[in-house]
Amino acid sequence: MSCAPNASHSPVFLLLGFSRTSIPHGLLLFLFLTIYLTTILGNVTLVLLISRDSRLHSPMYYLLRGLSVIDLGLSTVTLPQLLVHLASGYPAIPAAHCLAQFFFFYAFGVTDTLVIAVMALDRYVAICDPLHYALVMNYQLCACLLALSWVVSIVHTMLHVGLILPLCWVGDVGGHVSLPHFFCDHRPLLRASCSDIHSNELAIFLEGGFLMLGPCALIVLSYAQIGATILRLPTAAGRLQAVSTCGSHLTMVCFLYGTIIWVYFQPPSQDSRDQDMVAAVMYTVITPLANPFVYSFRNKDVKSALCRLLRWERVNS
Repeated sequence: MSCAPNASHSPVFLLLGFSRTSIPHGLLLFLFLTIYLTTILGNVTLVLLISRDSRLHSPMYYLLRGLSVIDLGLSTVTLPQLLVHLASGYPAIPAAHCLAQFFFFYAFGVTDTLVIAVMALDRYVAICDPLHYALVMNYQLCACLLALSWVVSIVHTMLHVGLILPLCWVGDVGGHVSLPHFFCDHRPLLRASCSDIHSNELAIFLEGGFLMLGPCALIVLSYAQIGATILRLPTAAGRLQAVSTCGSHLTMVCFLYGTIIWVYFQPPSQDSRDQDMVAAVMYTVITPLANPFVYSFRNKDVKSALCRLLRWERVNS
């Protein structure tokens, strides 16, 4: 093994995350292709429903539509490349493509966490101050919050890409760099480097930690106030209705933030590559798949809009 050139000199990365598994690649190909197509179908359907049905033209669904678009991008950044590698049996990716995948994955992923936090704020206003909900959470504010989420995410991503570009890599005699992962994620790239990565690790724990702490604090404070408000409601039916409006969002918050914190913010001494990859599959593959179905199956408005759309399609066919 030798120290390969940095990313600007185009080493070739080998994504070997599923090379050691005993599961046949044909079965994995079928599984991930099914997941990807279902993810596309679910999120595109949710985007169309919210766009077409006037009953869903509210701030909550505006944010949910934005989340679905982000989930479409997040799954498309990773899964098509994985499907190509499983089909070809040669999991190579040029450095430029690897860095592009890293950039877009980080951009979509960070934006996803920020929009989830904005949705917690939306639920806080809806439950704790319902009389002023339409005034406070208007479309202009929602659009500004979505745009701000994208700006923060892109600036954050460019910082980490800039720190990765100068790194050199542990490569074989052919200049191939092995990554024990199924896409170009941050931790595997750093582990494969033979350069000093202290600045990268510091950026993850300080800047990345601060970026994670802010949305987490907003979510915790929002739900603390929501919980207090629900407990003060006079009737059990009112409490149940209030809880039902938050159940889907809270489920995805725990799922998404739990896996991200597990992968990126555990101490290095506790790193486990297999566990990291399982957690990465959860938030890159399962979360975009689950989001539209969790919100749809628990939401009467979305189910009603889907029924109206299907009836309209049958009438016009």
